[in-house]
Amino acid sequence: MRSSADSLHPAAHPRQSLALPWLPSLCDTPPMAELDHIFVLCPSGAEAAAQALDRVGLAEGSRNSHEGQGTACRRFFFENAYIELMWVTDPDEAQSELTQRTRLWERWSKRMNGACPFGIVLRAGATASSADCPFSSWAYRPSYLPPTLSIDIATGTPLEEPEFLYLGFQRARARQGLEPTTHRIPANRLTRVGVSLPASVSRSSAGRALERKGLLSFTAANDYVMSLTFDGSASENTADLRPDIPIVLHW
Repeated sequence: MRSSADSLHPAAHPRQSLALPWLPSLCDTPPMAELDHIFVLCPSGAEAAAQALDRVGLAEGSRNSHEGQGTACRRFFFENAYIELMWVTDPDEAQSELTQRTRLWERWSKRMNGACPFGIVLRAGATASSADCPFSSWAYRPSYLPPTLSIDIATGTPLEEPEFLYLGFQRARARQGLEPTTHRIPANRLTRVGVSLPASVSRSSAGRALERKGLLSFTAANDYVMSLTFDGSASENTADLRPDIPIVLHW
């Protein structure tokens, strides 16, 4: 059942409200990298999270599974990016020699015990002059990619910070023309990303570099929360989707 329009403007959340300061616009991102998608680690099936996004007015796209990685996901697409709700389906694969360094199992299994549930995935972008990764990284070669391709994953990042990944082979949002991007609310382009972390978390060099480049902004809060702004929040609407998913939408 869909919620009424009033549900898009919930009463004050019992936890700390997310009144974020200025956040960098993804439109100002340097041509060397741009946001591809964000992921949120969820309980198996991500049903509550997907329902929360549906209630607010977002149309769900296709689901996906990651062969050999032991994970699956549900996705919500926009013109320039997408939201991925991910969970572990096969603990053995997620902890295999191939996959364990990604820390997906650790991050997923400890998401209620201090691990940050978010991932920030960048791509080279259509205007990139090279595919150089914007942070120090190691090359992850999952079995679902051709052997010549790899995903760069930042080194030196704690579990209490988002995972940072880079797709040097990607030049545009995946599955162009194949997924719904028209929603019941005016959410066309993801233009700002903010991540709230506990004040005790020290940001890594990768996190600080991405903040300097205008790819995202960090703020201190009591809980892990991600703020996603669409089209510069032209309509000045907000929906806090907690506790179903630790995301606040602005459009």
